[in-house]
Amino acid sequence: MDEMRYKEGMELPTPQDSARPEIRVTAGSTSAVDNRVPELRLWGIRRTIALAVAAALLLVSGLIVAALWYAGWPGYKRDATVTAATMFDLLKLVFAVVAGIGGVAALVVAYRRQRVAEHTNALAEFAQQLAYAADVRAEVSKALAEAADERAKTETDRNGVRLFNERFAKASEQLGSEKAAVRLAGVYAMAVLADDWREGRQTCIDVLCAYLRMPYTPPPDFSNGTPEQDEDQAPIVDADTARLAREEREVRHTVIRLVSRHLRLAEDDATSWGAYDFDFTGAVFDGGDFSGVAFRGGDVSFSEATFCAGGVFFSRATFSGGEVSFEEAKFCGGEVSFLEAAFCGGRVFFSGARFSGGDVSFSGATFSSGLVCFRGAEFSGGEVSFADAKFSDAADVAFLFATFSGGEVSFSGATFCGGGVSFSGAMFSSGEVSFPFATFSGGKVSFAKAMFKGAAVSFFAATFDGGRVSFEGASAQVPPVFGDWADGPPPAGLILPGA
Repeated sequence: MDEMRYKEGMELPTPQDSARPEIRVTAGSTSAVDNRVPELRLWGIRRTIALAVAAALLLVSGLIVAALWYAGWPGYKRDATVTAATMFDLLKLVFAVVAGIGGVAALVVAYRRQRVAEHTNALAEFAQQLAYAADVRAEVSKALAEAADERAKTETDRNGVRLFNERFAKASEQLGSEKAAVRLAGVYAMAVLADDWREGRQTCIDVLCAYLRMPYTPPPDFSNGTPEQDEDQAPIVDADTARLAREEREVRHTVIRLVSRHLRLAEDDATSWGAYDFDFTGAVFDGGDFSGVAFRGGDVSFSEATFCAGGVFFSRATFSGGEVSFEEAKFCGGEVSFLEAAFCGGRVFFSGARFSGGDVSFSGATFSSGLVCFRGAEFSGGEVSFADAKFSDAADVAFLFATFSGGEVSFSGATFCGGGVSFSGAMFSSGEVSFPFATFSGGKVSFAKAMFKGAAVSFFAATFDGGRVSFEGASAQVPPVFGDWADGPPPAGLILPGA
């Protein structure tokens, strides 16, 4: 097989910067003096008091000597007897000396107490500094640990991205192999890589979708119709080519199975692909099971896709978000089923789609909100069924300017109980469009300016019990057929052509 074109334009997620993160830690510095434990140097209390008293006595003695010197060394007269007054003066002197000595001792004690208090405060401040330094060291240790973890994580991520890139390259190479078995291995490898590599999941999905977009012609033993071939699609001419086509069909159907399996997973599942984009533009489908899938938010494109054979099933699928496009898709063979599908949000486009063969069924589908657009669609063959479909709430279903020129389109048993359904400007030229047993009980159905030129349009046994069904401005060369109202006025809400 030639080098596959889906490799072109694929962009891998940008690897993380492998440079190690720069971690800066700033801590306040403390001087060497401040880091020393404060010391208290004091003599013993007895020694201190003794020295203080001695110093005081020396000071007093010195003062006395100075006074005597200043007085000229006066003489003293000694009496034979000591009077009471003299004794009292001596006692006062003794008491004064003792009091002085006690005061000196008190001053020494007060001084020591003050020194001890100051030292205690210094120790408390030093303890706070130690605690702050411990906190700083703890922060530094934490920062260093975080830096080490970050470096380890960066290294791990870098190795992981390198490994993912290698796996991606290997799976891509397998998908480009000429052997179907190798391509199958590549499909599974790419799907597993998408589950493991969340950052690169969309890229892996894009590769799988691109594989389905490759030119493909279904094998003749499986085709229920003749698919339209592009210029680069060569016809199958021999048994070997048919065998290769069957092998290729198996690879393609495997891609569809894997995509569908991931679209059926719950929204909170880590490997769910429901919110991602899928591009099947121009792909050829000759079978595939999308039943039960949920499109929740991504953009999904089946634009210009060809449904030519086999069965492609969207039964019970949920379209609840994002945009799903079948614009200009070709339904030319096989069976395409939207049985009991739920259109409950987002936008689904069948604009310009061509229904020219096979069976397309919207039976039991629910249109409850969002937009479903068949603007400009062509119904020229095959059968398209909206049997028992329900159009309710805020649904907006548009068949604006659609062309009904062949085949059969049936709304048998459909319920129109809300929202809006518009066939404005539609052309009914041939074929059959029927609303048997349909119920119109709410909302608005408009055939404004529709042209009824030959198609058999029938509302036989339809019930008009509310809402509004309008044919205002419609031209009816072959008017639609309604039930028998016993020559009475039409039901309320039904506005016939020319009314």
